[in-house]
Amino acid sequence: MDKKLTTRVIIVLAVLGVSLFFSFPLDKRINLGLDLKGGMHLVLRVDTSKLSDEAKKDATDRALEVIRNRIDEFGVREPVIQKQGDDVIVVQLPGVTDRQRALELIGKTAFLEFKLVLDDVEKTKQAVAGTIPEGYDLKNTGDDNEPLLLEKNAVLTGEALKTAFVKFSSSQFNEPVVALQFNPDGARKFAEITEKNVGKRLAIVLDGKIKTAPRIREAIPSGEAEISGRFSVEEAQDTALVLRVGALPAPMYVEEERTVGPLLGQDSINKGVKSSIIGGTLLFGFMALYYLLAGVIANIALLFNLFIILGCLGMLPMLFPGVSATLTLPGIAGIALSLGMAVDANVLINERIREELREGRSLRAAISNGYGKAFSAIFDSNLTTLIAALFLFWFGTGPIRGFAVTLIIGLMASMFTAIVVTRVIFELLLAAGWLKKLPMLSLIGQTKFDFIGKRRFFYALSLIVIVSGLVVFFKHGKQSYGIDFKGGQVQEYSFKNQPSIDKVRQALKDINVNDAQVQQLKEIQQEKNSRYAVLIKTSENKSDEITKQLKTVFPEDDLQVLKVEHVGPIAGKHLQAKAIKALLWSLVGILVYVAFRFKHINFAIAGVIALFHDILVALGFLAMTGREIDLLSVTAFLTIAGYSINDTIVIYDRVRENAKLMRKLSLLELINLSVNQTLSRTLLTSGVTLLMVFAILLFGGEVLGNFAFTLLVGFVSGVYSTVYIVSPLVLAWSRKKTF
Repeated sequence: MDKKLTTRVIIVLAVLGVSLFFSFPLDKRINLGLDLKGGMHLVLRVDTSKLSDEAKKDATDRALEVIRNRIDEFGVREPVIQKQGDDVIVVQLPGVTDRQRALELIGKTAFLEFKLVLDDVEKTKQAVAGTIPEGYDLKNTGDDNEPLLLEKNAVLTGEALKTAFVKFSSSQFNEPVVALQFNPDGARKFAEITEKNVGKRLAIVLDGKIKTAPRIREAIPSGEAEISGRFSVEEAQDTALVLRVGALPAPMYVEEERTVGPLLGQDSINKGVKSSIIGGTLLFGFMALYYLLAGVIANIALLFNLFIILGCLGMLPMLFPGVSATLTLPGIAGIALSLGMAVDANVLINERIREELREGRSLRAAISNGYGKAFSAIFDSNLTTLIAALFLFWFGTGPIRGFAVTLIIGLMASMFTAIVVTRVIFELLLAAGWLKKLPMLSLIGQTKFDFIGKRRFFYALSLIVIVSGLVVFFKHGKQSYGIDFKGGQVQEYSFKNQPSIDKVRQALKDINVNDAQVQQLKEIQQEKNSRYAVLIKTSENKSDEITKQLKTVFPEDDLQVLKVEHVGPIAGKHLQAKAIKALLWSLVGILVYVAFRFKHINFAIAGVIALFHDILVALGFLAMTGREIDLLSVTAFLTIAGYSINDTIVIYDRVRENAKLMRKLSLLELINLSVNQTLSRTLLTSGVTLLMVFAILLFGGEVLGNFAFTLLVGFVSGVYSTVYIVSPLVLAWSRKKTF
């Protein structure tokens, strides 16, 4: 074994060793995302509109610190709390299932005030009738709805607090109360207030609501007080917590919420893994059957590819301190898809080796030439897909970034495994004398179709499909978009018994939720039992009311919240703008790179037009089949753009190669010849990748349904546009009839 081969073997083994070390054990190296293990993802907007210019400067930072303290005391493990922009805070709470309590805890302003009550029956009656004395506010107590006139100016606020905790009253009911202890300055002021106002009532007001209004019997020098008000133990604990860690400097609003229950998370894991195993089995089986030994070597490289992806995810915390490796459901899809796309490089190499063998070269020369000739196409196609993936990461949010990360790592891993690992295996077999011949099956022989001659028919066909899809899309208007872009709320519930949809609708009407869309979904397997999922869409945030109503109407059905997704109109527009930016910038990046690599701007423009063609076809089919466009759909559009350009670049690369060898051929003849020469590769790689996409579509569950369907349409369109759109456009726009 020569030195070069020895060095390569050492590199391959080192990469494999490092990858395995950082891959296992998986449960310790890689965290599961909220969509897999359950939890909450919140985007909170701090409303600083009523603050002074000085207070606005650090309001969001102070709010973030208060939220962090509250969540730490709430006991959430490994929360993510980050500031975005000037007034937005992103919060991720893994494993949190009591969403109502968590939302109240995070969003409670916790503004505590002590206000004196005016004991004047006549003035109180006048205030109830509508004449409120100047300097007073009319409020009702929470317990018995008693109207009280409170002085507008508080005599003491929560800033005077030292701490707050829960204890139980000494009354016969033994109710939980919130005990308050003031700091030294607060204790002094409280003693003065109680001393000067013996006999009067002092209202304790929390977030604008009277919690209790006891009468002052005597001066209280101890610096202690109590808030009562028929608390449950949890309510008392949460109230004490928010008072103890401090009040928010300004109100906050939930712009976006994505809550996933543990049942749905486990179901997503099961379906994601199942679809990956089925797709992977089909992919590995095809490669081994079609390419025989070369296919087995490619499969070894694909396994290597998987270990590198997992190893890189496990290595992220070491490379970037503070960044955890998180695997989301789209991330699983990204791994599965990157394996399907990794086949592309192996097919390119195997087809090149086959061509070299047909020309009578020795096995060693055929393998060497095959790798050499396939390299430029592999490099260019992977790099253009990488451009799309980088923009997806840059503009993406949440799980979409998880998909982008796994796709980026997968693309780089596939370059290494296809070009280095497989070649090392071939060379080791040659050096050992075990490889004498390399047979492969051949389903598609050398073709001689006139693809360019039929261009007008296919131009017309594409226009009909695209225009039809766009007409339906614009006709549907806002209904074409999911809540990611138009705003609204989606809640999904599971029932022990299959519920009557009419009964669900009536239950919603009874609480004045009249605009709800109710949909029965597929069964969800929980251990050996089946549960029945129902999806409810509303324009407003009504989740708490709906959950309470359904539990009342269906008491025997063990109602469980599978997920809640809420996106406000501002957040929806923001996500829409980011999605459009990601698409446009990725297309610009691809345009610039292709123009630079092939020295012909018409090649680049034709390639980008084909990408638009594939995206519009996928968009049209989504509209015509009644599917909504969500963030995962945009992810699919960008994936289509990256994958579609692969086929195009392979043809461009072959045109460039043939132009050097066959200078007498016209551009039309060069393009037709190149398309025919790469046709088997185009059909094989797309077909193999579609096996993985089909598996995700059929077995990946509802969450990935739109994503897989969009990819399916886009990949089929990509094969079509590469042959019938890109090639004729290059010829039509070329002033020269030679390359």
